[in-house]
Amino acid sequence: MSRFKYRNILHFEFLSGALNRDLKLLFVATFIGAFGDGLYFYILPLYIRELGANPVEVGTFFSVMLLAAAFTPLLGGVLADKYNLKKAMIAGWLVWMPVPIIFSLAKNWVQLLPGAVLYGFWIGQPAFSAYIASSAEKEKMTLTFTILSSSWSLGYIFSPALGAYLSEAVGIRWVFYLTFILYGTCTSILFLISSQGVATQTSQLSSTATSFERKKLLVWSAFFAMIMFFVLLVRPLVPQILRDEFHLTDSLVGILGSITFLGSGVLGIYLGRIGDKWKKAGAISVCMILCSVSAIILVLFNNFFALSLASFLMGASYTILSLIGAVISTIAPETSRARWISVPLSASMFAAFLAPYLGGLLYDSSPYNPFLVFIVATALLSVLALTKLFDEEPEEN
Repeated sequence: MSRFKYRNILHFEFLSGALNRDLKLLFVATFIGAFGDGLYFYILPLYIRELGANPVEVGTFFSVMLLAAAFTPLLGGVLADKYNLKKAMIAGWLVWMPVPIIFSLAKNWVQLLPGAVLYGFWIGQPAFSAYIASSAEKEKMTLTFTILSSSWSLGYIFSPALGAYLSEAVGIRWVFYLTFILYGTCTSILFLISSQGVATQTSQLSSTATSFERKKLLVWSAFFAMIMFFVLLVRPLVPQILRDEFHLTDSLVGILGSITFLGSGVLGIYLGRIGDKWKKAGAISVCMILCSVSAIILVLFNNFFALSLASFLMGASYTILSLIGAVISTIAPETSRARWISVPLSASMFAAFLAPYLGGLLYDSSPYNPFLVFIVATALLSVLALTKLFDEEPEEN
């Protein structure tokens, strides 16, 4: 069998054709930023516990972060549509740059909260999604979004394990300093991409959208809010249960975190192909099934191989933001695309900001309780995604 046919079977030949020069630079910048982020963020719940927090207080930390994230995408969407997508993305990373320094200086978990607020400033996310939508080929829209999302996941593949190792070897504060440098490198690369200014006609959401489009925006926003609520109910608990119940070292927890993001990178690309070849709601349904199976394995089995498989499948949950961008970009008016994308992002974060706190309460009663809730919820959401509510074309009269 020739190399060309072999590559076709693995479906890798489409990757290079899906990205133009600017999207390749965005891919590299995102990869570097994610590598820095992954050095500490996956094991951050463990660091918060070491600073004196209990599981409920860890949940409080993430709830504060999500509350900030509930409002800032709307601001980012307005700025991106009014001014420049490139500048909005750069501004988003500039806001993030002080976060690891703030975390490195904390003496107790309460002193981490200012960093949590800044981390929740997602002013660059709507511009990121709008930039991809403006640069991608229409027939490869979902794939392009998930490829860019996979760059974040690929950056995370080795960094959680490396970050956990370095935190044990030299201390986590040095990990934060390295993250600061990588955040700065990512920001510098963004200066190299082409500018995408404002559209020639500015327009309001209600005046540019059809009745079908407005209805779809509301339906999808509510649906994504439900998904993110249950995803964020358990996400901060995963490293905690791995240490508390399965008695894994921080290094092993970091390795499983790396496996999670390997899963996100691999599964994200195939979910993108499902969304383009079948329908986007179908990709989301498959994503929810994978998440449910992951939690089932975590609850039922106690060996490293099973935990590795569960971690790999849980990577699907990290593709949700890219799927939000892909879905909304197809129904949004071009002149206000970033604002449209900011609506489900803000709705999702606002609906989910109490989820980590509630997850902490459930975890206190039994570490498995939040995961049982997650299993049922994701199974139901996978079915809901395939109903007529999420048809991508208006019904003919």
